Amino acid sequence: MPRLSVKLQDWLAQAEPPEAVTLRDILQLTGESSWGMMLVLLSFPSALPLPAPGYSTPFGLLIMLVAGQWLTGAAIPWLPERFLRGRLSWAQFRQLVQAGIPWLQRLERLTRPRWLGVTKRGHWLLGWLVGLMGLSMAIPIPGTNTIPAMGVFLIGFGLIETDGMICLAGALVALIGGTLTVSILTALWFGGTNFLEWLKMQLKTRLGGGMSG
Repeated sequence: MPRLSVKLQDWLAQAEPPEAVTLRDILQLTGESSWGMMLVLLSFPSALPLPAPGYSTPFGLLIMLVAGQWLTGAAIPWLPERFLRGRLSWAQFRQLVQAGIPWLQRLERLTRPRWLGVTKRGHWLLGWLVGLMGLSMAIPIPGTNTIPAMGVFLIGFGLIETDGMICLAGALVALIGGTLTVSILTALWFGGTNFLEWLKMQLKTRLGGGMSG
């Protein structure tokens, strides 16, 4: 079966690309409905070392939704129809994929099926970490998005590749990201009395600048 980086490269190479790409299109391209693929797709834009204004908050909320379903034992992940129809222009999609493919290829060279007990029986711990990282991504404050998204991405990628070691690496990154988030929030809380009002304004701006339906 072709690996994810190969499928994405083939899609970019099509002669007549569409004007826009939806989340449903990406899921159909990969042929996957697994938890891992959903986590990879939702964390991918924020995990890249590129500015992604407006994406982290709605995607973080969706990651929390997926994590909740995972923890309650749902068979497959579900997202509201409006988010499956959310659109990225072809230019935006191509930029994200081109930036991400080298990282995907490096990861793919390192992965193989191993430590299967982590991917099969560790979903309780991983699910809680993913949910907390989604919450961190949803907070509209610089420094609370990228590292948590990287942790979610690695956990999702490890699930796709049935590689428990990668899942544990993602869990470690998630713990680092969570520690950083708590430190930032603590500093802001003690640094000013207007923090909550500022946070509400930032959250409104982020939610208003996400993917268009």
